[in-house]
Amino acid sequence: MIYLQLLWSFIKVGFLGFGGGMAIISLIQSEVLSHGWMTETEFVDIVAISQMTPGPIGINCATYVGYTATGSVWGSLLASIAIIIPSLLIMLTICRIYDHIRDKWKDNHTFKTIMRVIRLLVVILIAHAAISLMTPASFIDRNSWIIFILTLLAMLSPMAYKDITKWQGQETRPVIKKVTEIISHPILLIILAGAVGYLLY
Repeated sequence: MIYLQLLWSFIKVGFLGFGGGMAIISLIQSEVLSHGWMTETEFVDIVAISQMTPGPIGINCATYVGYTATGSVWGSLLASIAIIIPSLLIMLTICRIYDHIRDKWKDNHTFKTIMRVIRLLVVILIAHAAISLMTPASFIDRNSWIIFILTLLAMLSPMAYKDITKWQGQETRPVIKKVTEIISHPILLIILAGAVGYLLY
C-alpha cells in the first residue's frame, strides 16, 4: 500500500511542482506529513542532506523520503522515478507542440525570427555562464567543467557546421544534417542552457 502512496504522491508532486525548485520541497513536505511517513524534524534533516548531495534537490529529497518511508531501496527508486516521469511527459508534450507549430509555420518569416531570437538568448546565457565560471568565487570541480564544455560544444557545433558547409558550397550529408537539426533544436538548447544554469547553482 505504501508503494502505491509513494507512486501517486510523487507523480502528483512532479506535475504540480514542475521546474519549481523549492516549491517541490514544500509539496513533498505536505505529502510526507499527510501520510505520516516521518516527523517534521526528520524531513528537515532529509532536506539538508538533499542540498548537500549532487543532483537536483527535488529528486534527491524524493529518493531519501522513499527510502525512509519504506526502509528499502525499491522505495527510493520508485519515489525518484515517479517524480521524474511528469517532467519527461511535459517536455515530450512541449516538443510535440513545437514540432506541430514548426511544420505549420516553417515558411513563416515571423516564426523564423522568433526561433533565431530564442537561439541568440540561449547563446547569451551560455556566454554569461562561461564568464561567471571564470571567476574564483564560482570555482567548480573538474567534472562540472567537462559537462559545461560538452554542453557548449553540443550547442555551437551544429551551427558552425552548417555555416561552414554553406560557405564552402557543399551539400550537407543527410545523416549529419538530421543530427545537427536535432542538436540545434530550440527546446534542446533551452534544456542545455538549464543544465549550465544548474552547474552554476
